[in-house]
Amino acid sequence: MAAYDFSAEEIFTMAEQIERNGVKFYRTAAEKVDDADSKALLMRLADMEVEHEKTFTSLKADLLDKEKTSAIFDPQGEAELYLQSLADTRVFFKKEDDFSSMKEILKSAVEAEKDSIVFYLGMKEAIPEKLGKNFIDAIIKEEMGHIRLLNGELIALKK
Repeated sequence: MAAYDFSAEEIFTMAEQIERNGVKFYRTAAEKVDDADSKALLMRLADMEVEHEKTFTSLKADLLDKEKTSAIFDPQGEAELYLQSLADTRVFFKKEDDFSSMKEILKSAVEAEKDSIVFYLGMKEAIPEKLGKNFIDAIIKEEMGHIRLLNGELIALKK
């Protein structure tokens, strides 16, 4: 990734895609379970991902013009395609998820949320201070909230 200096705007675009991937994961999981309470929880989690995407869209809109400027010359928009690919393959990527039980679904979700935090921490290092590096902390905080919720649900299942 050393060849790219991403702006905060580009990182927020990736965050939006990661959240859309999360919505798809939770909605697919909800379709696979029969229990009404589990379905409701998964749909609530999907709704939270939708809200996170809206949060990131709002944060992106608030960026200063200088923070929106990419540090790379990319007249063909290849960086955007690259970022899309990273978001699709790094977090909530298409893999064989185990939807056999709520425990397995929640474990997969926790893993994906942790991956997203690691992803954002790595991307934060790729953003120069002048391009809005500090905004990535808002994304990380949102994802940490998801992990706390998911872990709480896992603990409740064990009781």
